[in-house]
Amino acid sequence: MMMNFGSTGVLYLLVMAALMVIPFWRILPRYGIPNWVALVAIIPLGALILLWVVAFKDKLDGGRS
Repeated sequence: MMMNFGSTGVLYLLVMAALMVIPFWRILPRYGIPNWVALVAIIPLGALILLWVVAFKDKLDGGRS
């Protein structure tokens, strides 16, 4: 027997994408990064890269520790 989870799977992916993008959308402008860059967080590797950028933004700008 085959079960069709097509629409449920798409809904799940949309919810997960929103849960990843919305926090970055709010956080990135505080660090001087445009909020549209948060769309990179749809990809898990993109979210990881954005976390590193936010964590070390002061080092990238030449700031002190």
